[in-house]
Amino acid sequence: MTRDDWFFPRGALADGPWESVIKDIDGWRHTGLRVADLAEGDVLELDDEGVERIVIPLTGPATVEFTPPGEETRRQELIGRPSVFAGATDVLYLGAGTSFTLSGTGRVAVAEAPDAEPRPWRYVPRDEVPVELRGRGRNSRQVHNFGTPAALDASRFMVVEVITPSMNWSGFPPHKHDEDLPGVEASLEEIYYFESEVSASWPVAPEGAADPFGLMRVYSTDQDRPIHLMQEVRTGDVVLVPHGYHGPTVATPGSDLYMLNVMAGPSGKREWLLREDPEHRWVVDGFANEEIDGRLPMGR
Repeated sequence: MTRDDWFFPRGALADGPWESVIKDIDGWRHTGLRVADLAEGDVLELDDEGVERIVIPLTGPATVEFTPPGEETRRQELIGRPSVFAGATDVLYLGAGTSFTLSGTGRVAVAEAPDAEPRPWRYVPRDEVPVELRGRGRNSRQVHNFGTPAALDASRFMVVEVITPSMNWSGFPPHKHDEDLPGVEASLEEIYYFESEVSASWPVAPEGAADPFGLMRVYSTDQDRPIHLMQEVRTGDVVLVPHGYHGPTVATPGSDLYMLNVMAGPSGKREWLLREDPEHRWVVDGFANEEIDGRLPMGR
């Protein structure tokens, strides 16, 4: 089945205590995501469903009690952070076959991939998260690579965070990963979960008057799979990219933009191979002599 709209505003995917649950959506099957706000005394439970997961504190601390296959129940405290714009956080990877409960006082995300093979659980402290500064000039952004093949022994998914400072671009030139071409391109679904806030590099906004947001574009690579999206995005919004070129994602003046990306595909291979839109590839050459944005890294 083909969907016409792959944008889901905050709350549109609510399910019980979860603000958003990406699961059982027509035309979507290789990745998932859950987002919730936790208050004192809240306990969320997730059973083993043949799904691998990464627990990511967005704000505040969290506590995970989990039972790995063949092991006794364990408890892991996640320190978290005051804001997604405060840099990387510690995370917890749980392989398929693991049930767990989640509590805390803050906002938390759980990235998922179904049909996963069991892998050992792993706690990743904040200071072990690889932080990459990608691009130059206004094309500069910050990437937290805690869920890439180089950093984590997962089964199917790749998970990263991206912070784009006010007035900067991310994902430019537009690129795609919707075909399996060995050594060239890998077919991957991709989830974009967003948060936005008034930039610390901008003058203080009048109380109650600010509306921090970003912009994201997705468009077709062929006539047989039409897709078109040019969307304002704010905290809690989700964009799903089943196919097509995507980018840029833009942090508007006065707004910093955060993205949590979850990728996996039908092959099960953890390869981030992409092709850039040749009509826009030349633009990158214009940044060649520029420095990385001096506001990065954020949260240092």
